[in-house]
Amino acid sequence: MMQMLCNAPVDVDRFAPGVIGYLDCQAQTLGAQGYQALAAPGSSVSILLTGLLTLFIAFIGYRMLFAQMPTVREGVLAFVKIGIVLAFATSWPAYQRVLYDVTLREPASLVSEIGAPAGLPGSNGGLVAHLDSVDGAFAALAVYGVGPIGDVRDPRQVAPPIFAGFDAFAIGGSRVLFLASAIGAFALVRIAAGLLLALGPLFLAFLLFEGTRGLFEGWLRGLIAAALGALATAIVLGIELALIEPWLSQLLAQRAANLAIGGAPAQLLATTAVFAVVLAAMLLVMARIAFSWKLPVSWPQAFGGSDREGRGSGAVVPHNRPAVPIENRSRAAVIAEAVSANARRDAAPPNSGATAPPRLPADAGRMRDHDRPMAASTPLGHHFARRVGSRVSARATARDRLA
Repeated sequence: MMQMLCNAPVDVDRFAPGVIGYLDCQAQTLGAQGYQALAAPGSSVSILLTGLLTLFIAFIGYRMLFAQMPTVREGVLAFVKIGIVLAFATSWPAYQRVLYDVTLREPASLVSEIGAPAGLPGSNGGLVAHLDSVDGAFAALAVYGVGPIGDVRDPRQVAPPIFAGFDAFAIGGSRVLFLASAIGAFALVRIAAGLLLALGPLFLAFLLFEGTRGLFEGWLRGLIAAALGALATAIVLGIELALIEPWLSQLLAQRAANLAIGGAPAQLLATTAVFAVVLAAMLLVMARIAFSWKLPVSWPQAFGGSDREGRGSGAVVPHNRPAVPIENRSRAAVIAEAVSANARRDAAPPNSGATAPPRLPADAGRMRDHDRPMAASTPLGHHFARRVGSRVSARATARDRLA
């Protein structure tokens, strides 16, 4: 039986540090050990990577056999992709420095740089200790209770509880919401990052082909979302701790002085519920930002677009020429294009005895119709004007001549 690398939390008095430490250990172990297992020679992913590299190079060779020579740009991009895949899918030091450390450890550095000037608790480390302190304060406040109503200076200012035992329920619910939101968000971003890092060699191989490049992009976006999610989680929890930690200390001091704190449990429940919603929303925002990123357009066109457009003909077809809207082209440009098209057609050898009539580009005809002046409008009833001259027959004309 395989020995456990991470110890499960067993200390009830230190629940939050134990669970978060266990999750962090599992994420790091999963990412490191999973990568090394998949990148090892003879593994299924290593065999798949070798096959995909062989197919990628073979496809380039077949293109050259069919007189479709890759350009310098396409050749450079092909070697760059092969280098990226081999460097990160087979070398753990390169993978650890560029992807593993950036995803799992760099968010803490950013939190220190952002949160320390703002004075957020846990920015310079010790966030888990602050969570444990707040958890202990909630537990102590549940033992103290809110105190008897008679201890309040003005009982009329204290609203009655919603139901019997609501104060105890609100304190316990606040503690549950606080722990569930903090540990849940932390578990989501860390486990997701560990799993994606473990599957790195598999998704790196998908960078080679256009049909599978979307899987590589999705994997990379997931890593970015996990890193940004860890950053957002630490910042939101720091803001929540800056509010709740001194508040709970003040409430405990009042209860130690035998003063009632009626109304505080409901306020604590509302505050922890709001921060739980804010934390979930921030994770969604970070995921939306990460998944809006895309690879440069030139990468998908390196081998996909030229194959489809130039297939079946030896002519070089420019596929990077931008399409210009008709309304943005001048009449002189349209006429020049039509003249050059006619010149090319006349210079080409005829395919048959009959010469096809010259054809203008489709946009030239549309531009000509667009520029044609509209006929002047004729007032109603004046389309067929009445003749004002008298009618003379041919016989009368002949008689006048004889006379």
